[in-house]
Order: sequence, then structure tokens, then C-alpha cells
Amino acid sequence: MNLILLGPPGAGKGTQAKRLEDMLGIVQLSTGDMLRAEVSAGTENGKKAKKVMESGGLVPDEIIIGMISSRIDHADCKNGFILDGFPRTVPQAEALDVMLSEKSLKINDVIAIEVDADAMVQRITGRYTCAKCGAGYHDDFQKPTTEGVCDKCSGKEFTRRSDDNEETVRNRLKAYDNQTAPIISYYDNAGILKRVDGMAEIDQVTASMKELID
Repeated sequence: MNLILLGPPGAGKGTQAKRLEDMLGIVQLSTGDMLRAEVSAGTENGKKAKKVMESGGLVPDEIIIGMISSRIDHADCKNGFILDGFPRTVPQAEALDVMLSEKSLKINDVIAIEVDADAMVQRITGRYTCAKCGAGYHDDFQKPTTEGVCDKCSGKEFTRRSDDNEETVRNRLKAYDNQTAPIISYYDNAGILKRVDGMAEIDQVTASMKELID
């Protein structure tokens, strides 16, 4: 079972991918994590990527596809994998399809997590974390039991991401919509796109995904 999760920043892709990973016995693949691992290991792809990143450029699609190709050959991917946040463009999707086809593999389902823009702004701008242990909280949905004190480590200092402000969040959501509209159509035309309501409770989103996959 090979899956792709699509959704804007803050839609819960990472959370749901981890749940599906545990539930289905397949591996969540983060292109960011793979990139860092390849650079750290000094592989051929890692060396190429490091050179591009040090010059301030974007890592070319062929390097990303090459890393994914190497990663899914590992034994832990024999039951399948979940790609979270990749591909982002139609050319990336096409290149991914070609690479998988060469391995006699394919993407079985693409799940788009759909969200309401105004609600997403509230969800993202309210996020903050404990500066000491990194535990996550929210102004409205998940406050510490004792105000100003972290539940996990009793730390009293909290931080917010500088880009978690309304203007930046709305720009990120708009950019996502513009960027992914073609890829949504690509997978819809392929007959493997499925949609879930990302504004539902976390457990309900997971249940909906499991039902779609089954």
C-alpha cells in the first residue's frame, strides 16, 4: 500500500501519516528527513544536494526522486510507504510515477486533507511550544493544565514561530492552493484521489482515511 497525503500547512498531514504508519504497518517518508540523512551520509545524491543548498538553490526534482527511489528499496518499505508533502507539482508527480513503474510499483491512493482557510488561520496562529522540551500547545484547543507551566517538563518559557502570523499563514495557504490545484486534478484524473474533511476531530479524520483506504 503506497499512499500520498496532500494538504496545506497545518492540515495535520504529519499527525495522520504517523497514525496510518502505526495502523497499516507502512513507513512514513519525509523528503526533508531523507535529504538531511543523505547529506549526512555523504551519498552521491547527498553531495549534489548539499552543493545546491549551500548555493541557496532548490534541490532539483531528479535528486529528490533519486533519494525516494533509494529509500523505498529498504526492507522496511516492503509493505508500502506514505509520502507526506511530496510531490508538490505535476512534473514531480509524473517523475514519481515513472520511477515507481520501473520498480513495478504504483501509488495506490492519494488523500487530500481539505480544510477551511479561516479555521486554519486560527489553528496555526494559535500554536506555541515549550522552549525547554518542545511540547506543543494552542491558545484555544490545547492549553497547559496550569497556565504558563508546561505539562511535560514544568518549563515556564514558551515560543511561537515567527511565521505563524495571519498574513503569512494566508499567503502560505494561497500559495498551496495555487501550487497544488494542478496536482489535485492530475491524481483525480488518474482515479486515485480521495478527499477527507480535515476540520473534523483528529480521530474522525483517521477513521475516514482508514475507511477510504480499505
